Amino acid sequence: MSATLPDIAELAQSIKDWGQELGFAHVGIAGVDLGEHEQHLQRWLDAGYQGEMEYMGEHGSKRSHPDQLIPGTVRVISLRMDYLPGDTQMAKRLAEPEKAYIARYALGRDYHKLVRKRVQHFADRIQQAIGPFGYRAFVDSAPVLEKALAQEAGLGWIGKNTLLLNRKAGSYFFLAELFVDLPLPIDGVQGSDHCGRCQACLDICPTQAFVGPYQLDARRCISYLTIELRHAIPVELRPLIGNRVFGCDDCQLVCPWNRFAKTTTEDDFMPRRGLDNIELAELFGWDEKRFLARTEGSPLRRAGYERFSRNLAVGLGNAPTTIPVLEALKARREDPSALVREHVEWALAQHESRA
Repeated sequence: MSATLPDIAELAQSIKDWGQELGFAHVGIAGVDLGEHEQHLQRWLDAGYQGEMEYMGEHGSKRSHPDQLIPGTVRVISLRMDYLPGDTQMAKRLAEPEKAYIARYALGRDYHKLVRKRVQHFADRIQQAIGPFGYRAFVDSAPVLEKALAQEAGLGWIGKNTLLLNRKAGSYFFLAELFVDLPLPIDGVQGSDHCGRCQACLDICPTQAFVGPYQLDARRCISYLTIELRHAIPVELRPLIGNRVFGCDDCQLVCPWNRFAKTTTEDDFMPRRGLDNIELAELFGWDEKRFLARTEGSPLRRAGYERFSRNLAVGLGNAPTTIPVLEALKARREDPSALVREHVEWALAQHESRA
């Protein structure tokens, strides 16, 4: 840490101003005590709700103790960047079962590089003002309880759908953190939970993944099933997935607070390659080479070609029985991947049962 600091309160305000100048919509400062959140995480892990996400239980207590993850950390600067790309009509896509539904955050470029670079510029700006100091930047890249830290920094509250909600911005935003050794004044939790009696998010979930308010069983969550799950999607859940082939926004689409969601000004978050309005059959016709070319720099790469194909097969199985749909499925009956072949056969059986 720099030997000489300006007035600490003035520095904190300057830090918030610099963050907003760099495109962050909200900047807040949290301490490193996450005791209550640590207990919530442990209960969730004990229940096995993490499914195949073994990494959620790794690293011991470091996930809920920033000062153990990065020794010397005394504060965490939490940053919000809005990603909603205007009116993508994604709610309409859910009512068009022949179209592919891709979560709004994944329609543009992968946010990790853009946000990480912006956080680094932010750290550089602080360093220009006060000299060298200890810091570490994170963008969904380490064992960090980002929603808990954001709540403790006053960026919002963790809602019944387990997402961070903000009264003026809803939930369509990314979070990033800068761990610092600067003894800045803490913003702290601002107000209380504003979900009230509303449980629209719990009721709308296609797979009923919420076992209660603030409790998500990831093993039933469509985002988990289409992105994180490495193996076959449980047969009983496939019909419930509909045309959602990468992620799910249902619990955000119905959230009343998202009436106030802010539209992004970042070009990189705008839909690319027509992914906001594309046929399932067209996507399923991509070979791996085309998939890699068309998804360069896209979050879709996280699922990979095989699992994305698995997801598309499920979507096609739930789609109306048409010649393009059947032809797309039959064309990949001999797919090299056993995982894809199994889901293709399931999809064809769905259409045969309706005949």
